[in-house]
Amino acid sequence: QFVKPFVKSNKNDANDAEAICEAMSRPHMRFVSVKSVEQQDIQASHRVREELKAHRNAKANQIRGLVAEYGLWNDLLTLEDRLKELDKEIHKLARSIEVTKRLQQLRGVGPLVATALVATVGDGSQYSKGRQMASALGLTPRQNSSGDKYRLFGISKRGDVYLRTQMIHGARAVVSQAKHRDDPLSRWVTDIAKRRHPNVAAVALANKTARMAWAMLQNETNYDASLAVGQA
Repeated sequence: QFVKPFVKSNKNDANDAEAICEAMSRPHMRFVSVKSVEQQDIQASHRVREELKAHRNAKANQIRGLVAEYGLWNDLLTLEDRLKELDKEIHKLARSIEVTKRLQQLRGVGPLVATALVATVGDGSQYSKGRQMASALGLTPRQNSSGDKYRLFGISKRGDVYLRTQMIHGARAVVSQAKHRDDPLSRWVTDIAKRRHPNVAAVALANKTARMAWAMLQNETNYDASLAVGQA
């Protein structure tokens, strides 16, 4: 998306290469950080798990259509067993890495989200602030502003679809239980759910969680519930 404005005339390899070089020379260009081998290993587990989940869901739908007497039930059980194996592997990873253990102190962040976060953003040093990381994950509103007129739409949905989806799923679980709790974060998210919609509250919480995660990654600190509502 940042290279496209520099493509001259028709799209071809030569014009694309020239546009990439031009974009790289811009003083405020954003670059993706290089992932470590450990990050790539964690990410591979998540990618395989997601693919197996898609196959599992497809097999379940096929069984509904063709009924179990055709022997498809065993295929589904095999996929379920493989998924459970990967879940155990990811849970073991989450317990063995110091930073993923700390990230799980956040509300709505379990082994899946914690390991996916570390695999995707590392220590978050490529971002200058928490809002920038949340924006890179597609959790901030799209903007179409001009002059003194500001228009905000739904979230941009940029970045890693898998990580964003997992974070929102985790936030939904928090929203559903927040009405039974009386801490500042629960009151904050419950108020949004009442004024807007539970889905809006879940995305708002996922956005805030990304910002808090960045602060914890950068400062190597534990989660502080007293700072949660005021986190920028």
